[in-house]
Amino acid sequence: MSVSGEAVLRVEDLTIAYDSVTAVKDASFEVGAGEIVAIIGPNGAGKSSLLSAITAIAPRARGRIEICGRSIDDIPRSDIVKLGAALVPEGRQIFTSLSVIENLKLGATIRRDREIAADLEAVFAEFPVLAERRRQMAGLLSGGEQQMLAIGRALMSRPRLLMLDEPSLGLAPMALARVYDRLTAIRSRGVAILVAEQNAARAFAVADRVLIMSHGRFSLSGRPDEVKAHRDFDGAYFGVAMSGVRWS
Repeated sequence: MSVSGEAVLRVEDLTIAYDSVTAVKDASFEVGAGEIVAIIGPNGAGKSSLLSAITAIAPRARGRIEICGRSIDDIPRSDIVKLGAALVPEGRQIFTSLSVIENLKLGATIRRDREIAADLEAVFAEFPVLAERRRQMAGLLSGGEQQMLAIGRALMSRPRLLMLDEPSLGLAPMALARVYDRLTAIRSRGVAILVAEQNAARAFAVADRVLIMSHGRFSLSGRPDEVKAHRDFDGAYFGVAMSGVRWS
């Protein structure tokens, strides 16, 4: 359940299957407005499949997904963003041959209002380094700057639900800290945030709730302090995640 009064995302009994392989089994959770929920697990746990199902990419065997109170059943994949959901994919997937500002404008292609220019300036205020390099080719940015660009592009659709798949992948600690600092700022504006992560220490530091995932199932969930104090935490987390985790 969400700690907020409004569930921006609701997932009920979700099962995802690719032919005979089940990637996610009976997953249920909510993300409320102004809440950060982190799904933590190693590669192959089912995290990316879960986010793909929410964006209508992965096939669902059964289950229900609602975004802002509306089921995504029979909604074209291209219209998921119109419901209020935006995904920052693993690996960022920016257009390296386009400029920073051109990448950002692509995030607003679904919009027809007159506030796109104002929202561009809001993204530049959120990520000042992007403002400094607005005319630069995106492929020349550092990994951390590219991640900021991918987040900024997602924000240009004015999402109520922002999803990030492995945002820490390939980032230096300082760049990662800056990215997560901005996520907390975005959350403070009422945006619901769902993060799929292997970097448990970073996710635990900012999340309101965490869900530990292994082999397509949630084994533990709750507030970060509750999950870390649970008697089954070592088995649920350290049994499936990378070794050498340090809590800070």
